[in-house]
Amino acid sequence: MPRQLGELEDAVMTRVWQWNRPVTVREVLEDLQRERSIAYTTVMTVMDNLHQKGWVRREVDGRAYRYTAVSTRAAYSAALMNEAWSRSDNPAAALVAFFGMMSAEQREALQDATRMVLPTFPEAPASPAGETTPADDTEPETGR
Repeated sequence: MPRQLGELEDAVMTRVWQWNRPVTVREVLEDLQRERSIAYTTVMTVMDNLHQKGWVRREVDGRAYRYTAVSTRAAYSAALMNEAWSRSDNPAAALVAFFGMMSAEQREALQDATRMVLPTFPEAPASPAGETTPADDTEPETGR
């Protein structure tokens, strides 16, 4: 299970994810310096730590490394949500509370995601004699 990234780790990974290409410490440093005062060695240490933790891979490019994300921001977020949910003593209640916190845009994104995923779930068994079930919002066939 992934551990939540620290503030500086997240700032570095955000750039790696957004740029979606191999990046150098210098590139990340220059972008971070627009927001804060930070040393080259600090960024280098953070990127090395991210490599050690398996968040980025690196390849030698001259005297420097180029770093690439191992997975996506979406996969990271999903893993954090899954970890938090799995720690709940009442997963159903946790989901209800989570859904209650969602904005309209987030609920719409959830509906879109559900439409993409639900076709992959197995069909529910048919009810006897063509009766509808509470989950079935379609009308039974009329025998036409």
